[in-house]
Amino acid sequence: MTKTVRRFFTAIVLLMLAVAFGTLVPRPLMPVYASSEMAGSRRVLLISGPIHTDIALPLDEALRARFSFVGSAGVPLRHPGGEWLIFGWGGRAFYLETPTWSDLKPLPVLRALTIDRSVMHVDIAGRIVEPQESVTAFEVDDAEFERLVNFISDSFEKEAGQVVPIRDFSYGPDDRFFEAKGYFNALFGCNTWTASALRSAGIRTGFWNPLPATLGVSLDLHN
Repeated sequence: MTKTVRRFFTAIVLLMLAVAFGTLVPRPLMPVYASSEMAGSRRVLLISGPIHTDIALPLDEALRARFSFVGSAGVPLRHPGGEWLIFGWGGRAFYLETPTWSDLKPLPVLRALTIDRSVMHVDIAGRIVEPQESVTAFEVDDAEFERLVNFISDSFEKEAGQVVPIRDFSYGPDDRFFEAKGYFNALFGCNTWTASALRSAGIRTGFWNPLPATLGVSLDLHN
């Protein structure tokens, strides 16, 4: 029993040290400075919840054309009040079977703690109030924005060159789910995907950010 307790507390301490390391050590280690010749400024939003983060991109004609396949699947890209297109990557079981905390079941939690297939959630939003605690804004240039768009686009799974929507399931009338690349678990999940997406746009994060809180702290420290 004593050995078991000792191992348990050792594991807890090691996990805490890993979280601290992942937050305090930046990735990349050295900042990348944008060329003064790069023109344009695009606003990108990080939307944070208790355990999950999303990325919101400003909706314009170019973005509608780039993600026309989500419109074909039912996301109303032409909605007159639409201002942002929101992307979130996550575990299939947890996403699809837990739309609210009251729907929480043991099996999706078990899959999240082990390994699960991934999905991409796409939603549309109108005006997002800023500032607020759950929203962090970044200004990126045109080249950085394009890299971010490419990263998100490349995260969708494709069959015969076509993105695969998950039929007959959504949280509401304006969102849809799609098959995504990669596998999900709690240590390398939605927030580590979000951090990778932000890094593709030249935004430094911590080395490992499994939680919205640690991602937020690392962004404050390194940008």
